[in-house]
Amino acid sequence: MTIDTKAVAKIAKLARISVSEEEKEHYASEISKILQWVEQLSEVNTEGVPLMTSVSQIKLPLRKDVVSDGNQQEAIIKNAPESDYGCFVVPKVME
Repeated sequence: MTIDTKAVAKIAKLARISVSEEEKEHYASEISKILQWVEQLSEVNTEGVPLMTSVSQIKLPLRKDVVSDGNQQEAIIKNAPESDYGCFVVPKVME
């Protein structure tokens, strides 16, 4: 698959970037090379190859899915300009 300068102009418009005429020709060539490489990958026989989710077999430790309050009330309240009874103090809203 080859990309022409018209397609590059459309891509640039969708991405909202400015591309000069010289750059359009350069990008058309580069994108075409990338697409040819992807087409070449589709020719590889992957039948019988198991799917991979990672390149290494390391299992990451998982935390327990438990609901908690975070136990950080004091640290959070320290950031407040004003607090009262462990809550943020905000200005009254009057209608």
